Amino acid sequence: MLSIGEFSKICKVSAKTLRYYAEIGLILPDQINPESGYRYYSIEQLKTMLFIDRLKAYQFSLEEIKEILHAGPSQEEILYEALRKKKRQLERQVQEFQNNLEQMDRDLTNLEEGKSMMSYLEGIDVELVEVSKMNLLWIRKTVGEDEFAEAYGQCFSKLFRRIAADQLTMAAPPMVLFHSPEFTPIGLDTEFAVPVKEYATGTRDFCPGLCLKTVLAGPYSGLPSVYAKQLEWAEKEGYENAGPLYEVYVTDPSQVSREEDLITEIFCPVKKSR
Repeated sequence: MLSIGEFSKICKVSAKTLRYYAEIGLILPDQINPESGYRYYSIEQLKTMLFIDRLKAYQFSLEEIKEILHAGPSQEEILYEALRKKKRQLERQVQEFQNNLEQMDRDLTNLEEGKSMMSYLEGIDVELVEVSKMNLLWIRKTVGEDEFAEAYGQCFSKLFRRIAADQLTMAAPPMVLFHSPEFTPIGLDTEFAVPVKEYATGTRDFCPGLCLKTVLAGPYSGLPSVYAKQLEWAEKEGYENAGPLYEVYVTDPSQVSREEDLITEIFCPVKKSR
């Protein structure tokens, strides 16, 4: 048996942290002396502590680790799925860090050349276009801020299965419409849609009409800049919003190896201000 001090020294975890872990039921001492209250850990628990540290390094929360530890016979299956999900999250974070570093390099170059750090906005083009009526196969739901990646996958998979089952014909790339007037803690009123040629149960007409259009080449992190530029253009030219903003995904993100290869069209329905 190991005293809490010995266990703490070997695992490089403070005794205070071990007491907290015991308090939340993450890892309990193997024995507690009823007279002195001294806590002791078994040699076998070193492996458990190493397991906890490994998952913490993968950015699992203590609550997530506790659920895995107490999963019983299904622990390996649950652990495998949890690791797959966490791996995707970390890959997205790594890509975001890489995008930030590349953007930082561009900002440094602009500053070295005496330009504003925000001068990249000048390169975002906005055009006024007339968009014809389209027939949408759609799913509409409220999506939380941290649920978009999962919702995109689930909703579009469901729509594509329906297209295949009913032998419908896609008329244009998939798109997402944002119906919420503003962001709320509950999430955004979001419509996932695929334009199709045939009218069928679950389809509807969508008539965007006059729209501001911008083509974004690169990661989705550039979308807020596009929205800002479109709003600036609309105010300057005397237009106001006339319908839900929507994004058209010209390239399938699952089919590109680099976010720089993504092509997204952003549309903002407008009308002349009074």
